[in-house]
Amino acid sequence: MPHSCQSKRRIWLIIVDLPLQSAVNLIPMKRTVEQAIKDALEAMGAGVSGPIEVQVPKDETHGDIASPIAMNLAKEFKKSPRAIAEEIAGHIASRRPETFQRVEVAGPGFLNFSFTEGFLHQGALGILGKGEEHFSSDVGAGIRVQVEFVSANPTGPLHVGHGRGAAVGCALSNLLMAAGYDVTREYYVNDAGQQMLNLAQSVLHYYYKRFDIDFKLPEDGYRGEYVKDIADKFFEKYGDAYESNSSSRTEAIECAEDFALEQMISLIKTDLEDFNVEFDRWQSERALHTEGAVKHAIEFLEGKGLIYEEDGAKWFRSEDFGDDKNRVVIKADGNHTYFASDIAYHLKKVESGFTEVIDIWGSDHHGYVPRMEAVMDALGPGRGHLKVLLVQMVSLMRGGEPVPMSKRSGDFVTLKEVMEEVGADTTKFIFLTRRHDSQLTFDLELAKAESSENPVFYIQYANARISSIFKKASELGVPTNELESADLSPLTEDAELRLIRKLLSYRMTLEGAALAREPHRMTFYLQELAGIFHPFYKRHRVLTGDAELTRA
Repeated sequence: MPHSCQSKRRIWLIIVDLPLQSAVNLIPMKRTVEQAIKDALEAMGAGVSGPIEVQVPKDETHGDIASPIAMNLAKEFKKSPRAIAEEIAGHIASRRPETFQRVEVAGPGFLNFSFTEGFLHQGALGILGKGEEHFSSDVGAGIRVQVEFVSANPTGPLHVGHGRGAAVGCALSNLLMAAGYDVTREYYVNDAGQQMLNLAQSVLHYYYKRFDIDFKLPEDGYRGEYVKDIADKFFEKYGDAYESNSSSRTEAIECAEDFALEQMISLIKTDLEDFNVEFDRWQSERALHTEGAVKHAIEFLEGKGLIYEEDGAKWFRSEDFGDDKNRVVIKADGNHTYFASDIAYHLKKVESGFTEVIDIWGSDHHGYVPRMEAVMDALGPGRGHLKVLLVQMVSLMRGGEPVPMSKRSGDFVTLKEVMEEVGADTTKFIFLTRRHDSQLTFDLELAKAESSENPVFYIQYANARISSIFKKASELGVPTNELESADLSPLTEDAELRLIRKLLSYRMTLEGAALAREPHRMTFYLQELAGIFHPFYKRHRVLTGDAELTRA
């Protein structure tokens, strides 16, 4: 795999881990139901123009697969949705008895499908036959997507909020790739503007202290220990080169800014590497200016009549595209705004030919979304070309008490500190146990606990139990190859069939999560799968005296 942040085998392939080569055909549950509904509608004299919506019910008593298709056909059939659903159910039940044990109508017209044991057994054999191929999809084939995430200002170490954004972006990229999308991962380096100047002056404040020279710390300067560390390294490299007189201050600031940027990017890359997150491209904001991309973007909008001058400044007509006010792109002093850089960056994304661009930001940037949607409308592809995921904040807990996120020294709890305490994989998984737009409480003690309350341990324990079964089988001389030809008819217990159903729903879960851009669905799935496996393991012996049952 080209990226270390791609899903590790032990995380995604928890249940099936066999070297299988069979050509047993696996017809996904979703496709089976879709085709059955399509055939029934054609028999009823109705064509199918769009996709047929199917989903896995949250309540297992509602069947294996459900569909609200009848709710959308009332106008065409001039009947109630329930009457339409009953007619569809009748057609399918009479024509596909080998596939569906029951086709029931619920509520105002929902169709609930329950598969036969034979279909479930055949599906399980199909998983074994396809091996790892079952855990991918081609639903995104031919679609190029750019995912920009983290993009933290290089003015300090990554904190836990950045870490959650990294986890979401990494998992989403992996998810999209598993679903067949062509994905590019990008980090936007905000290395221009006042914040970098503040960092440089903060470094020089501590550098000049060595010489008892009063160099004022900026009002919005940085006071963390990491700034002092950079100042020490700056001295190690340059010694007293900038100590002599005030005429070298401008040169010192420029040098300190470049040096601090280099140090911070190195630190950020190291933290992300330790977090198993990599990027295809690192786009510098400075480079957008030096390479003419910002100038090109302004000229592009001017050519469309979307830039005007007022009070000596140049403004973008963002109100024309639904924003609450027009936005300055070039200030009266001739300097570009940060917004101008964002326009240039997104024009570059558009010109790169991506089908969709996904920006993953902290929730504090919610007010920035309308203006960027206006930009995408103005640039041509439209706001539908852009999807912004806003990642909510993280709070830390230890022993039932909140952990302060900042320290008296001016430092804050970093991603590195959390990784060192609970591990990178655990940290990443915990970040994904809630929707990205929901606030997350990260319990540090729970993340280290060896109990079923810890979702990471619960899943890893399922994996360990499965591995122990195969190890024991090897010790006993029980063959574990060519299982795709096994007779699964002995598997009739509810716990056994529930496990098969969950495995068969993986493809639907994967595709649904990819289409919705919601990677947390996969962590939910794994927790549910482990929750089904553990009771099965406790109640059923896998290695028994019955050779056929053991093989099944």
